[in-house]
Amino acid sequence: MISDFFYPQPGGVELHIYHLAQKLIARGHSVIVITHAYGDRTGIRTLTNGLKVYYVPFMVLYRNATFPSVFSAFPILRQIFIRESIEIVHGHGTFSSLCHEAIFHANTMGLKTVFTDHSLFGFADVTSILGNKLLNFTLTDIGHVICVSHTCKENTVLRASLDPQMVSVIPNALISDDFKPAEVRPSIAQKITVVAISRLFQNKGADLLVAIIPRICLARPDINFLIAGDGPKLIDLEQMRERYQLQDRVELVGSIRHEQVRDVMVQGHIYLHPSLTEAFGTVLVEAASCGLLIH
Repeated sequence: MISDFFYPQPGGVELHIYHLAQKLIARGHSVIVITHAYGDRTGIRTLTNGLKVYYVPFMVLYRNATFPSVFSAFPILRQIFIRESIEIVHGHGTFSSLCHEAIFHANTMGLKTVFTDHSLFGFADVTSILGNKLLNFTLTDIGHVICVSHTCKENTVLRASLDPQMVSVIPNALISDDFKPAEVRPSIAQKITVVAISRLFQNKGADLLVAIIPRICLARPDINFLIAGDGPKLIDLEQMRERYQLQDRVELVGSIRHEQVRDVMVQGHIYLHPSLTEAFGTVLVEAASCGLLIH
């Protein structure tokens, strides 16, 4: 399993890779994860059930994606593939440079390759055009492609000029026991709490939160907001809260670990998902499992 996005960073891709690896280990397979170093978390770490994770000290460029170097990663990737007797290389994430390079080098070594796409991307802006060209190049000799929804499959097939028959759809899922509703539901007699959990970036709809929260608070004095997540738009939310004096109605939790998601969700009544594009919003399923109304 190879991606720039893995623990300790929280997120849907990270959770997907971890649980998929655990299920493969339970079926008797040997699985390792390769990602870049996160702060002082570097080298080899062993997680639950003996899942070995290689935190390689590559330079991070933007949003935890490594700098695309193409050939400089080949020596260490080749060493890991040979040392661990790897037979299948499974990359995750269109914007993961490490994923693209690993698939490219695995193909040159004669290994089987699989790619999983987790997101939707456009076709018109410069970033999307360059990303689609890179994806088309990487998936030219791919063994198989997996998407997390049928919409994601249509998007990936068009972007990478793939044969639809070599793309499978495997929707995301969750462990419902980890997202049970609260035994005592919060009362709506005095206030309604709206929960939002997201990375605070523009494509995740953070600007929409900044725009609509003051309007909702003005129109409905019985509504409060509980927002968890971190990112560059956190400053905008803090400034909005100060400007409209909503300190007692808008709580900014900041970054949370995935095991804390359920504890945050059960404090609310409504889950607000402002993301502009979503291939398969796992957090929506988690909110539904916790008994929240979803908007």
